[in-house]
Amino acid sequence: MRAAILTITEADFTVTSPLTAVSAEDQAKTRAIVPVSMKAYDADFQGFSDALGASFSRYGFAVIADHGLDQGLIDAAVGDAKAFFALPEDVKRQYHQPGTGGARGLTPFGVEAAKGAKAVDLKEFWHTGRELPQDHPYRQYMRDNVWPTEIEGFRQHVYGLYEGLDELGRRILKAIARYLKLDDAYFEDKVQLGNSVLRLLHYPPIPADAEGVRAGAHEDINVITLLLGAEEAGLQLKDSDGEWLDIAPPPGALVVNIGDMLQRLVNHVLPSTTHRVVNPAPERRGFARYSTPFFLHFNPDFPIETLPSTITAENPDRYAGKTILAEDFLTERLKEIRLI
Repeated sequence: MRAAILTITEADFTVTSPLTAVSAEDQAKTRAIVPVSMKAYDADFQGFSDALGASFSRYGFAVIADHGLDQGLIDAAVGDAKAFFALPEDVKRQYHQPGTGGARGLTPFGVEAAKGAKAVDLKEFWHTGRELPQDHPYRQYMRDNVWPTEIEGFRQHVYGLYEGLDELGRRILKAIARYLKLDDAYFEDKVQLGNSVLRLLHYPPIPADAEGVRAGAHEDINVITLLLGAEEAGLQLKDSDGEWLDIAPPPGALVVNIGDMLQRLVNHVLPSTTHRVVNPAPERRGFARYSTPFFLHFNPDFPIETLPSTITAENPDRYAGKTILAEDFLTERLKEIRLI
């Protein structure tokens, strides 16, 4: 079935105030993911939170304009990623660490697969994670980063982007907390040392006889994902009516989606939506696709237990008696997608 197009155009950014592109009420009614501007974060935090939460409630996704990340740093990190993936295969393989679940460095082409999928995804990727002191108790969960010596500035640019996205993600979680009527700082001490990773993704050109898709239908494991725009199209979400919708945000916008860990914590009040990256049209098969998702995680020892405020007669506790540590949840899911 042909996907409907959920396009975000420049017109969607035309607002009459510096706050949000649409009210929470209108966001809930529309079938378009209308961008919310980070300029509203300080000017009208409640309005920002309501509009953001309405988008998440409707789609599990939101689009954020004016995110404030350094575009020069983004361009440098993406340029470094392209340079790395262009290296000879034997050079890239030096940075693959078998048996580690792809936690750091290179995961080669044809390894990861969506949960339950028969075919592997048509992609390769690089993971960078949090750096901690050697004596930190969370070191048992977080491996050392590896850095390619062939690409000058790689560590500076990529870890700089990691830190920027980590900070932005925590700000977004404050707005989510406000929407859920929690203390604004509810998530802060639960994610500040989370096992979060920045993924540099490379989807190579696709031959006509290729089996599989760039990324099979899946839900993200983590708390929230922050995704910087890709040069090539292909990202789709599955709407509540079962229809696949193209997500085509304008340049400079950030896509954010809810992950399974947060969905579980809030008893599905905010959904972790199925999404995928489909193969391009024949005329675009010769072009690679690059994207840079940041997977924000809870601290490894955080117990994911349904928030009492999300349990109602109409929405009973879906996970009663099934509290699980974030690290154990992550391990289970990594096994399902064939990374361990």
